Amino acid sequence: MRQYRHHHGYLWVGPKSRFDQEALRRPPHPDPPPLGSRPEVIARYREVAAEFPTCDLPPLETRNWLRKPRAQVCGTWADPAEAAVWLGERLAEYAPRFMCGAQRDVRWLSGVAASAEARLGWGGDVSLGYYLERPAFLSLALVSCFPDDQSQPLPCPGP
Repeated sequence: MRQYRHHHGYLWVGPKSRFDQEALRRPPHPDPPPLGSRPEVIARYREVAAEFPTCDLPPLETRNWLRKPRAQVCGTWADPAEAAVWLGERLAEYAPRFMCGAQRDVRWLSGVAASAEARLGWGGDVSLGYYLERPAFLSLALVSCFPDDQSQPLPCPGP
């Protein structure tokens, strides 16, 4: 049975200091450190290799959300418009906490959702981040998934 393109939504909100732990936001290098590497380099590689696949932090590269556990998917939509509605609802939910007052404007939020719909429509991904009060950070992503495209480097977590 042919599976068609769809879109997965991801959301993360948490302390800005945790978001700044960039080593845990990038997948480990495909090759481990060479023999004779310093023990701290080997330990750090092992930590990242163990943590990245299960860590809830948003990856630095949007497509790498597909490497995360299926449980981190907040929703899946075949229609880009439906995915954009989810995004718009999340933006409206968190807008009162945005640090930047201009980003709370309803017209601005609608424009972001419309832009996301257009990008998803041609198969692109959407990745957004906002500083919230306290200081906290909000990360939202919509990742286009092409289950039947064998040229895609990352497997789709499923519809």
